[in-house]
Amino acid sequence: MPALPPVTLLVVDDHNLFRRGLVALLGQDPGLKVVGEAGDAAQAMRLAPALRPDVILLDNHLPGVTGVDAIRGLREVSPSSRVLMLTVSEDAQDLSMALRNGAQGYLLKTIDGDLLAQAIRRAAAGEPVVSPELMGKLVAAFQSQGVPEVDALESPVPGKVHPEAPATVEQRTPLSPREEDVLREIARGSSNKEIARALDIAETTVKIHVQHILRKLGLSSRVQAVVYATVRQR
Repeated sequence: MPALPPVTLLVVDDHNLFRRGLVALLGQDPGLKVVGEAGDAAQAMRLAPALRPDVILLDNHLPGVTGVDAIRGLREVSPSSRVLMLTVSEDAQDLSMALRNGAQGYLLKTIDGDLLAQAIRRAAAGEPVVSPELMGKLVAAFQSQGVPEVDALESPVPGKVHPEAPATVEQRTPLSPREEDVLREIARGSSNKEIARALDIAETTVKIHVQHILRKLGLSSRVQAVVYATVRQR
């Protein structure tokens, strides 16, 4: 079986030493390839359309336009790219706004190098990724507002926000036993491939179950499903 092509990356960070160190770290992984670097959002906007990276690794604290505010523009100029935040900010508003604007995930710079590489691959494959330390903030948002302020990460339209709130208890259609199994795996942070392996079903079947779960629960994204399952378990 031929080897898969590496995941291409555009690294956006204004701290030169950190950016160069990050590029060097990622370069050690044969499955990843940094195709460009940028020190601010404007430079990233110029590079992204030409490079068309699989993943744009984006810091938030940038000069001029912040990373969170640049997400929509980056997705517009390079629709095929996934935007993955890598930042020091643990601010709940930054987290929710990044996801709402269409980021594929939100990671803290304290993440281990191997875990970062895994998260990048998952983001490139369309899986939402959020640092475990931040899940409590999403849960708090879900409990206080009824729905976390996040965009539908798997929406095909960049920046499109689904206004539907989760269905009430009376409106919800009960999940089937298999859908409950899939939801539990989603709550553990498992990817579709991992769920398929754990439940011994096809990955395409997992995708169908995920779609049914979101529709039945009145949710608009996989992240919301994770938070819903986490809250229900408490």
